[in-house]
Amino acid sequence: MSNRQMKLGFLTHAAGMTKWVWRQRGLPPDASIRFDFYLDLVKRAEAAKLDFFFFTDSPYAGPESAPFHLNKLEPMSLLSALAAATSEIGLVGTMSTSYNEPYNVARQFASLDLISDGRAGWNLVTTGERGAGLNFGLDESYSHAERYERATEFVQVVRGLWDTWEDDAFVHDRQTGVFADLSKMHPLNHDGRFYKVRGALGVQRSRQGQPVVFQAGASRAGRTFAGRYADAVFGGVRPLKDSQAYYAEVKAAAAAYPRKTPPLLMVAIGAFVGSSDEDAERMYQEFVDLVTPEDALDYLSFTFGGFDFSPYDPHAPFPDLPEEAGKQVYQSAAQRFQGYAKAHDLTLLETAMRVACPRPHFVGGPERIADQLTHWFETRACDGFILGNGTPAAGIPNFIEMVVPVLKKRGLFRTEYEGSTLREHLGLPVPENVHAARHPAEVG
Repeated sequence: MSNRQMKLGFLTHAAGMTKWVWRQRGLPPDASIRFDFYLDLVKRAEAAKLDFFFFTDSPYAGPESAPFHLNKLEPMSLLSALAAATSEIGLVGTMSTSYNEPYNVARQFASLDLISDGRAGWNLVTTGERGAGLNFGLDESYSHAERYERATEFVQVVRGLWDTWEDDAFVHDRQTGVFADLSKMHPLNHDGRFYKVRGALGVQRSRQGQPVVFQAGASRAGRTFAGRYADAVFGGVRPLKDSQAYYAEVKAAAAAYPRKTPPLLMVAIGAFVGSSDEDAERMYQEFVDLVTPEDALDYLSFTFGGFDFSPYDPHAPFPDLPEEAGKQVYQSAAQRFQGYAKAHDLTLLETAMRVACPRPHFVGGPERIADQLTHWFETRACDGFILGNGTPAAGIPNFIEMVVPVLKKRGLFRTEYEGSTLREHLGLPVPENVHAARHPAEVG
């Protein structure tokens, strides 16, 4: 048997069915601002030895936003509170490179990494929502190409700031009065196209060296970016063969750069886990019944960057759209949905319902779900899964209580944490401080 172990995380209130998720039975309608709701799930996940909790976010709230995104806790505040209430599980937060400054992001995640004793992760996203730019003094959002150009410089600056201090710089010598060895402080002095940052960062490195960087881009630019900079890639679920091809492409992209290990590929899944296959089917149908045609068309519009579908007949074949439709936001998703609709001769409404209520790949009792996850993992479609995208209210507890024990019994998932940092959970190396690497200590 291979020693390769599946990685498992979970998220809440992500994309997919979010317009109506708050109406489910068993879910508090104000769950998105309830700390006790998050804490309960995170403690359950930590007890089951899951790798991390993954918190999505957006710097925009508007009339078209999903309800939970209209009233939602800010990631760093929530994760810091969770860090104090937990001891082992990783804590991953979303922060956009489009509408933040690298110094602030570097400082916030470095602080979370110290508060959690090495359990922090940054989900790096490039934001394309039209309304987001208006919150930050812009009349238009950045183009897709510029978002990735900015993100490239942004992550270079953040990682440079995280290496401001060498690991042994803070000597705290009361006798000599030396708090820090200032020869081991390295201001960044970055002067680039988008950012000018002197540094140094006023926060030391944690036990895991740097927070783990997740990246969610699925476009060509996103895959190249992930291969160069990401520790883990957060991808959407797709047909098995496509996922296997994507897995190979991400790993190959990483091989072009000088890095110790390729990024992990984590697939975001929705799972309807019941006590039996029939029970899971019932849960799925109850979820679909929450969605009206109006809901579905609104969600399709959101997926295509706010594109207005109202002039089109919902019962006619999916229309030929202008070139700009979907280009500003979820570009790869919009292209995939449009191609799927054309290939299967779907109407506009049929497409909207499938986009808004996709049947998850994973619906069934514990053994069936475990079989499916095992097949995906063992055939190199992914390195693990992030549960929650379209999962019903009971889905995460059911998955933890019913599916995870099956995976442990099969030897595919840990029974105890191997360490206490997120990098240790994920099997990622501690990145060497770039300045220490340039002048290794002399051996006397």
